[in-house]
Amino acid sequence: MTSSMRIWRRMIMPDLVRVHRYQSLPEQGPKVLFFSGGSALNKISRVFKEYTHHSVHLVTPFDSGGSSARLRAEFDIPAVGDLRSRLMALADETVMGQPEVYDLFTHRLPQQAEALALREQLQLLVLGEHPLIECIPNPMKALIQTHLAVTQARINADFDLRGASIGNLIMAGGYLNNQQQLDPIVFLFSRLVKALGEVKTTLDASLHLGVELDNGEIVLGQHRITGKETDELSSPIKRMWLNKGLRNIVPTNCHIADDRKDAIESADLICYPPGSFYSSLLANLLPEGVGRSICQNPNPKVYLPNLGTDPEQHGLSLMERVKRLVSTVMADTGATGLYSALDYLLLDDSYNYGELDCQLLNGLNVVVIRTPLITEKQHKYDERLVARALLSFV
Repeated sequence: MTSSMRIWRRMIMPDLVRVHRYQSLPEQGPKVLFFSGGSALNKISRVFKEYTHHSVHLVTPFDSGGSSARLRAEFDIPAVGDLRSRLMALADETVMGQPEVYDLFTHRLPQQAEALALREQLQLLVLGEHPLIECIPNPMKALIQTHLAVTQARINADFDLRGASIGNLIMAGGYLNNQQQLDPIVFLFSRLVKALGEVKTTLDASLHLGVELDNGEIVLGQHRITGKETDELSSPIKRMWLNKGLRNIVPTNCHIADDRKDAIESADLICYPPGSFYSSLLANLLPEGVGRSICQNPNPKVYLPNLGTDPEQHGLSLMERVKRLVSTVMADTGATGLYSALDYLLLDDSYNYGELDCQLLNGLNVVVIRTPLITEKQHKYDERLVARALLSFV
């Protein structure tokens, strides 16, 4: 019989002795869990794997823009772009890893090429005669060819291959070849690139995001929310939900799988990292069971907010974001939870995040920790300083 309990210790920030210990033996490093999507965390992830090989990355499968959108429209699959991107960030890039597979997975077909030329490149990849795949040894090469061949056989004649990610095409073929399940193919490709950490979607389901704005307007689709592929939203976001499809308002939800529940509840540290506030961070907290699992975990939860301008944060101060983050987590618990939704607000010691409401933070039992996180003359987080700060909590 086992039992869990909370313990307290004196914390030093940054705790360089503790950090050095992790860096010396990353195979035994802590289990730090990130709720994220997009590419905002990739640089931090590439550094983080130097300190622990046990980080867990729950990414959103709800993207509806870029080359992922074409695959989603073609096959009605979850978005695979963020999965591939994070797997590549965590890939073992040493000679002990698989640099040839890394190169293949990160390659994109030319943006300006003619459709026929792109089809010919895909055919060479399927045949194993393209320079990027020729150097990959069997049976790995044959496995990749098989999945690419499935994608090639299933796409329509007018499918737009311009700028398509080879890694996304491979993963889509794997999904279609595995009873339309994403988890087995993610596990397989994690092994192929020797990922030094674990990457999963929060849900293995093909859903989309819907938001209602303060002005009453309804917007469906992640790509229409971020302000990157379309105009920025005309009004702040009031609420968000998971939606079936992009045509009609059909709110839905699914419960997270047991392995996601276990990963959240057993993490040594939970981090809400920088990234698009709604479509990357809060979207990950929407599925049923996420909030309950967070509040079953007694270990520290840390929010590292964005720097600069995020179109999704329009009209939201840092304090309002803290409140929405906590309320999104607590909405799944029925307003009760064994442990907290958020413990620490991690801030750079010189950056101006706006006014802090100490009374609000005290009411939420959130402690502010300021430490150097931005290198001089930069307006972005320094990956190594962030990694050291986060690792000082565990």
